[in-house]
Amino acid sequence: MMKYNRILLKLSGEALMGDRQYGIDPKRLAEYANEIKQITNKGVEVAIVIGGGNIFRGVAGASKGMDRVQADHMGMLATVINGLALQSALEDAEIPTRLQSAIKINEVAEPFIKRRAIRHLEKGRVVIFGGGTGNPYFTTDSAAVLRAIEINADVILKGTRVDGIYTADPEKDSQATKFDFITFDDVLRKGLKVMDTTAFTLSQENELPIIVFDMNKTGNLLKVISGESIGTKVNL
Repeated sequence: MMKYNRILLKLSGEALMGDRQYGIDPKRLAEYANEIKQITNKGVEVAIVIGGGNIFRGVAGASKGMDRVQADHMGMLATVINGLALQSALEDAEIPTRLQSAIKINEVAEPFIKRRAIRHLEKGRVVIFGGGTGNPYFTTDSAAVLRAIEINADVILKGTRVDGIYTADPEKDSQATKFDFITFDDVLRKGLKVMDTTAFTLSQENELPIIVFDMNKTGNLLKVISGESIGTKVNL
């Protein structure tokens, strides 16, 4: 038995770059598809939200003088591009997949409809949510929490390149120590960066746990779903 039956997996756009400086690495996509297949084979229902930072980041564009709303819409389109790439990799791994977008782009993605998304999950299809929330000024972290709540996910799994939450950035501070478990209140009190404040607060208010783990280590996703102590769990 798996500990979680329905999950929302949050991936950053940068994760798709692999060893590249920008864009999408097909090898990394294939690796992620294989990781996801391991858990869908166990009957776990999987929804995914992916960022677009490997292609375009709205905040960065706005900081260089671009209109923020325009820049955020460009970022939303970047998430759809990443969603299409991930969908292709999953289907190459023989995983039935649907891409839903918060912005209307009917030629390439279904519109987001809660009941349709849940029905896809119940039928064993992986559902990728693109287009963020469909609104500017909201990150894909916020989109991940919002969609997780809407589909009644058991947990949000935030796949990163580090193996959990630390007292400081472990890539910059060798003295940083890792938390195996931490409460929402402690994260806020210590000023730790897990998600943006809007997303984090929404998760806390809806009592939706978050697990931060290293997605790039083979087998980690299955271990998390199985209930092993991988990464850091944030709960009440």
